[in-house]
Amino acid sequence: MQDAENAVISPDILKPLVIRSLRRSSVRKKIADYLFEISPSGSYTSEIAYNVKTTPTNVIGAIRGMNSRYRNDESLISLNLVEQIEGGRHRDIKLYRLTDFGKEIVESMRDTKRRF
Repeated sequence: MQDAENAVISPDILKPLVIRSLRRSSVRKKIADYLFEISPSGSYTSEIAYNVKTTPTNVIGAIRGMNSRYRNDESLISLNLVEQIEGGRHRDIKLYRLTDFGKEIVESMRDTKRRF
């Protein structure tokens, strides 16, 4: 069972699950949109929170998961949309940026929105 949980899922199978997850959470969607806008740069929790008008706790929950409100398996990191990167000189600061897969998903959602 443990191996099945850690198995790599192909992007074609993951894509509908990711889009569903983003549609279910406006915070996750706003974070992905914000990170898309500043890409390829990353940002830290409180700056993301300020720009998407939510709390740092909600940002952490959406990005990393938080058992009570944000399911771990639907976190932006678990869905391979966001990655945590080193904070340069300040290694204690966690920065987050959109992955290439995350950029592809956000672009696809924006294209769909423009068509309708």
